Amino acid sequence: MSPRSASVNEELRRRSRERLLQATVDLVGERGYEATTLGDIADRAGSARGLVSYYFPGKRQLFQSAVHRLMHRTLEDALEREPRTADGRERLARAVDAILGLAVDRPVLMRAHMAGILQAEGFVQCPEQQRLAFLLRDTMERYGSPDPDTDYPLLRALLMGAVFAVALPGAPMPRTRLRAELFQRYGLDWELGSPPGGEPAGGTSQQGPDRSAGRPADGAAR
Repeated sequence: MSPRSASVNEELRRRSRERLLQATVDLVGERGYEATTLGDIADRAGSARGLVSYYFPGKRQLFQSAVHRLMHRTLEDALEREPRTADGRERLARAVDAILGLAVDRPVLMRAHMAGILQAEGFVQCPEQQRLAFLLRDTMERYGSPDPDTDYPLLRALLMGAVFAVALPGAPMPRTRLRAELFQRYGLDWELGSPPGGEPAGGTSQQGPDRSAGRPADGAAR
């Protein structure tokens, strides 16, 4: 029997890593972060337990990579869904709705993710995080930002703050209110993206500041 080619081995490694990431998201969403062990994750993924430490230095790094993968895939699906569009304002609206939707739909997962980022290990740099960063930067560039390298980290920070506010135990802020504030900041019409319930949040205008030719309103992306 001939040995497997390098490309086949690489594909097998990729699939093995993907199974671990998916198992992590599923288990933490079901049980919470503390109640999920690396052994549980390996068992759910159908992998040898030693493979976890082969791909990831620890549980926190595995978890952050798993959530970044989920965020990247959710954002990518939202940006590329039909009808596909190159309109920068529509794409930014979809991005906001995709991330807020995760906070609403996966609160246990997103709370654990935010808590991990605030701990000593901080923000894990990984391929999944880099893909997410690329999509956010590309979204700001298509939106018309004159300086996407500066503006996309601000967008990321605003989205992280919104996720925290939506998922805050005991005192969550309404998704519609947070969406309205973000849309107003970036000059987006309420009907763009995927409006929750089809109704605007009270007290915030559906119309943002003046816009032209797909460019951000004055100061909107800063």
